[in-house]
Amino acid sequence: MDKIDIEDQPLEVQWNHLLDKVEKMIGKRPADLNGVLFLIGVQELGQGAKRFTKEQKQDLMHIGICKVLSLSSYYVLEYTDNDGWPHYRLNRALPMGDIMKQENLLKMHVLEYFRE
Repeated sequence: MDKIDIEDQPLEVQWNHLLDKVEKMIGKRPADLNGVLFLIGVQELGQGAKRFTKEQKQDLMHIGICKVLSLSSYYVLEYTDNDGWPHYRLNRALPMGDIMKQENLLKMHVLEYFRE
């Protein structure tokens, strides 16, 4: 499917297409949304692939979440610290919803992130 076709597909079809693309790029298919958010966090940190502590991995997923949600101004980059880690602040309230709605919101923003 080309880019125009895929954007007209249901969210889960677009998501699986994205996971296929990521697998081709890095040689491994992310297991879930958290895996993709971690990869976005690593990309945004800009320090390349290396070993991270469990806490750093959680921080990287948080960076990924903030980055993709910044596309709709939910978060704003405040500053980057001396170690190169970006810090975001909540700019406006996230929409209320159950876990599936929150996950779908993140997936839509991740898809947008990879389009840009």
